[in-house]
Amino acid sequence: MIDEAKPSVRETRLMRSRFESGNRISGWVYGTIVVMGAVVVGSAGSADPWRVATAVAGTVLVLWIAHVYARAIGESIFAGRRLDRRELTEVAGEELTIPLAAVPPIGALVLGAAGVLRESRAIWAALAIGLLTLAAAGLRYARVEHLNRLATAVSVALNLALGLVIVALEVALSH
Repeated sequence: MIDEAKPSVRETRLMRSRFESGNRISGWVYGTIVVMGAVVVGSAGSADPWRVATAVAGTVLVLWIAHVYARAIGESIFAGRRLDRRELTEVAGEELTIPLAAVPPIGALVLGAAGVLRESRAIWAALAIGLLTLAAAGLRYARVEHLNRLATAVSVALNLALGLVIVALEVALSH
């Protein structure tokens, strides 16, 4: 008789190449876009960097929890069983790039709240960090695809443009 034991969640993730760097980059890009949208929405009407930083942190934390929950449910269904604590911790760790993407922009906002940067500069710095992150993701993609310089520039520009369009949609829907 053939053993029909379900594979472990770790084995199923390995089979689906969950641990590739592209998965981590997607979390950085997603987290960055969420952060940029939260910065823009949070700074509308008031440029208080502390208020914006707490809004960004809260937004990213809630979305990270939602991602962990959704991934855990999906992994559990795929494995045909409930995840144990170690597996749930692994899922949470794999999604950690989402809140980690918020750390540098929140750092800039805290510098503004502390008076090290002017309030408006802190907000612009947080957005600039987001743009640099999106540009870096575009560069990473171009390197993986072995693109020439022109195609690399297009890749970076498209990544920035798409990120900004998504941020604009977030802002438009929040008002």
